[in-house]
Amino acid sequence: MTSPIWHPFTQHGLNETIPHVVRADGASLHLVDGGTLIDAISSWWVTTHGHCHPRIAQAIAQQAGQLDQLIFASYTHEPAEEVARGLIELAPRAEGRDPLAHVFFSDSGSTSVEVALKMALGYWHNRALDGLSAPRHRILVLEHGYHGDTIGTMSVGERGVYNAAWTPLLFDVGTIAFPAPGAEQQTLDALEAACKEHPAAFIVEPLVLGAGGMLIYSPEILRQMAEICARHDVLFIADEVMTGWGRTGTIFACEQAGVVPDIMAVAKGITGGSVPLAATLATARIFDAHKSQDRARLFYHSSSYTANAISCAAAAANLAIWREEDVLGRIAALEKNMSQRLGRLALHPAFTNARQLGTIVAIDLIAQDAGYLSDLAPRLRTFFLDRGILLRPLGNSIYLMPPYCTDVDQLDHIFAALSAAGDAFGASA
Repeated sequence: MTSPIWHPFTQHGLNETIPHVVRADGASLHLVDGGTLIDAISSWWVTTHGHCHPRIAQAIAQQAGQLDQLIFASYTHEPAEEVARGLIELAPRAEGRDPLAHVFFSDSGSTSVEVALKMALGYWHNRALDGLSAPRHRILVLEHGYHGDTIGTMSVGERGVYNAAWTPLLFDVGTIAFPAPGAEQQTLDALEAACKEHPAAFIVEPLVLGAGGMLIYSPEILRQMAEICARHDVLFIADEVMTGWGRTGTIFACEQAGVVPDIMAVAKGITGGSVPLAATLATARIFDAHKSQDRARLFYHSSSYTANAISCAAAAANLAIWREEDVLGRIAALEKNMSQRLGRLALHPAFTNARQLGTIVAIDLIAQDAGYLSDLAPRLRTFFLDRGILLRPLGNSIYLMPPYCTDVDQLDHIFAALSAAGDAFGASA
């Protein structure tokens, strides 16, 4: 029977195999035909501690029998309160910078960034109403960025074939060149010049651009970009949807630069990857600009499942794991094991540009057919699937982002498959 499902980022006209997964544990996915896959990308970067983590699963089950869903407009519940407090405690801090102090819940990475953009624009709108500032509407973005697939997040992301159909709906932004090695000063100079024109905000993926090709830049550049924005009173938005929850080696990537953003979006690993939840954190001044006796000036955003109690219970269990277990120790060990294997793979003549940040590893397969729409990508997906590995290359760029429970035997299997892919698909093959 043909499935009626329309899958995301899937060209059904290619008739590619769509594996049917029936259960999961740790870093493993178990298929309906009895096969097993190693989830080498954490099921789109969400699974941190491993699939079906007992503490998180138990919290979900318990909450489902107590309170499942509650309207969150002017109501609250303890799981949400606990998560909000925990997020504020974990959020980046730095001397001389106002801390992130308020939490707005949503349900996905895209919506958390939409909320961030609306908060920033609402801040300047309300300040203009109070006569404290001229209106500001323009958003600055970093080249090659990706922030989601809603209209606002597509507007602040890289333009291309993946959003060409909706170009008439996207708003204009100012693009700052990616700080490529050797060109960092040009990026900083361009940002300085753009900030002098009084934009509303600058949004970045801190330290690594995910869907843009796992492009990495230094904490020092992130710090300098944030300082430029602060000098010109331009709001600094950190999209930590992918980089958060330990992926870069620290809980949040901004920590490595000593940066406290004005607004920070988090999602993916917030529940350990079990159920959907997202949050947007803001400093007091962003919140206070919307606080008023005038009901017309409230923050107009919500979704039906804002701060769903079951999702918040999962997030609270995840936060407890971070507080009570040595998660950063597991991350450090995984990072070391991945680094050793990446170093050996980098010697393979079919590969170039090996790079790593925390437990994020990427390497480029030397090929004539490169780029996001490379025919190489679906062929590589099938190649890895046949070897029991879930990977989704970005064109000729192959990346790994495994759960933190991934063991050395699984890593050996993954890297052996990567080497075999070099043998089979390298330009000289």
